[in-house]
Amino acid sequence: PPDGPGYHLAELRTEERVVPDEEQEQCAAERDAVAVVLGLRWGPPQTFSLWSLTARAADGEEVPEPWATLSRRVDDIDLWRRDGRWVAIGVTRAQGDDPRRLLVAVTAVDPP
Repeated sequence: PPDGPGYHLAELRTEERVVPDEEQEQCAAERDAVAVVLGLRWGPPQTFSLWSLTARAADGEEVPEPWATLSRRVDDIDLWRRDGRWVAIGVTRAQGDDPRRLLVAVTAVDPP
């Protein structure tokens, strides 16, 4: 879900077409560029692995949104806390024909 109570998710797309082998590098470079800009404003990010959330959800634990969606699509995120909100950026995993994307989340929901 792109939006819900207390959060917004967005996929950032690029105009440039990238061959599949270079897709991960391109998305990682875009994530790093955004992290540099946000880091200049808000300080260095926390790096947060989402594997534990994936495992907890697989064990039947209810993981709140947007963290559930993030953990299904992204391995790890760069994370900032600013003005009562969390800002997270990460690169989606390759899934079938769906290309990798830079995913951004803004939420008032604390990470579980």
